[in-house]
Amino acid sequence: MFNVTPMAGALGAEISGIDLAQDLQPEQVGALRTLLNEHEVIFFRDQDISPARQHALASCFGPLQTHPAYATIDGFPEITILESTAEKPTKIEAWHSDMTFRQHPPMATVLKSVIIPPRGGDTLWASMTAAYNALSAPMQRLLEGLVAVHDFSWGFKESLAEPGGRERLAEAVAANPPVRHPVIRTHPETGRKVIFVNSLFTTHIEGLKPNESRALLDFLFRHVVTDEFTCRFHWRPHSIAIWDNRSTQHKPVNDYFPAHRRMERITVDGDLPY
Repeated sequence: MFNVTPMAGALGAEISGIDLAQDLQPEQVGALRTLLNEHEVIFFRDQDISPARQHALASCFGPLQTHPAYATIDGFPEITILESTAEKPTKIEAWHSDMTFRQHPPMATVLKSVIIPPRGGDTLWASMTAAYNALSAPMQRLLEGLVAVHDFSWGFKESLAEPGGRERLAEAVAANPPVRHPVIRTHPETGRKVIFVNSLFTTHIEGLKPNESRALLDFLFRHVVTDEFTCRFHWRPHSIAIWDNRSTQHKPVNDYFPAHRRMERITVDGDLPY
């Protein structure tokens, strides 16, 4: 049905032979979901789609979420604007899964490139499936059953520290108290085990002494981004990435300042239980 070109050993594939500006048939949606489960992040080139089409594409995977901290597209409150300029550079530089500060983190994210800098601005992804599989059996057993805390305020601490930041984000902070997620999650569709902590939002592991929690999290934060677990995508205008937020982390490469970069993102609601 599609042309599929794997990008790296652990995850990632570029998909061609489909026009995302058109209504997708049920068999196409099913095929894309299968590819997403297999490759964890899938990429498309030359897809000049409108916000309405991006909304429709994401809706094929499930109900949509909103984000409490970003500006959105007029008429589409689920589509957030991720924009970096010389006057207002991005603050997100850490590896992370999207919005794990929520009780139901997104199951998937659809990201569209709008303005791309002349050089730089790539994004990295890492497979939490590959990261889990590479752990020793004793380490896997140690992590099973542990629970970690994820916190919006921790992830947005730089924004909260800005003048007026606490006032601007007061509603978001109040609506997003710390939440608990298992350190090791079972993917609800594939049944594979994944590591589910990230350096942006995870604050500590419950039941451990602070120094034990810090040491274990620091090890996991380094481990999950081992080169062999990653792929890298070079954006061009009208590129689209869809990734499984349950089994990947990602990181923007902020090497393009002071150039302008604008992306538009929409997230699909989570699917508990773990």
